[in-house]
Amino acid sequence: MKDSTKKISKFGLFAKGSIYLISGILTLLSALNMGGSKSGKFKVLDFLEKQPLGNVILIVLALGLISYSVWRFIQCFSDPENEGSDTKAKLKRTGFGVSGLIYLALAGLAIKKVVAGGGSSSGGQNYVDTFGPTVITIVFIIIGVALAVKAIFHFKKAYQKKFMDEYSIADLKYHKLAKNAGYFGYYARAVVSGIIAFFFLKAGLYSGQNEIKGTQDAFSFLQDSSYGDILLGLVAAGLACYGIFVVLLSKHKKFD
Repeated sequence: MKDSTKKISKFGLFAKGSIYLISGILTLLSALNMGGSKSGKFKVLDFLEKQPLGNVILIVLALGLISYSVWRFIQCFSDPENEGSDTKAKLKRTGFGVSGLIYLALAGLAIKKVVAGGGSSSGGQNYVDTFGPTVITIVFIIIGVALAVKAIFHFKKAYQKKFMDEYSIADLKYHKLAKNAGYFGYYARAVVSGIIAFFFLKAGLYSGQNEIKGTQDAFSFLQDSSYGDILLGLVAAGLACYGIFVVLLSKHKKFD
């Protein structure tokens, strides 16, 4: 694999890890009533925009997210890590492509905030009028199923503890930190993905209220449940840990 491809991957992973770390910390502070706010990926951009040198931070972050998208597209189409071509590998590589599109959209929003000077990330719920309720319902069900599969994948990855196979050396300085952060982080991602899957499936199958739900809505769902602040705090801490895991991975990722 080319050194330039490895550098693109590492820069992208650092940007992705930073997003999760900030999201988790802000949400954890909210759960502890210490400020902060329930923050998904897109909400993190609003937070960064308000910081000193906010536009500079957003531009650097956007470049990192574009790098991550490029890496995902390379994984999808070129298979640099030899995932294979069987059904399981094809599904995994398709997931890489979808991930690339999501983070490319996030990068685009970050750039839009710099160019247009902020503003909301959405122009309203016009997609229902554009595509029609039947098409949207089908799309929501497909998204819900995909997210449910993703949640199962994260649970499995945490349970089997195979995520450390991505690291290049077993005796790196922060190996134990990375292992514990990844273990906690993948469980937290599984919980969030499962809740969002429930939202999409419920909207598609029952309610007919086709509203796009995301991480921030999953946080609200947790907080409104029994022992809400405790559950929210645990999941938020888990996402922050996942951010730490990915940031460390950006330095120690195994490619060959």
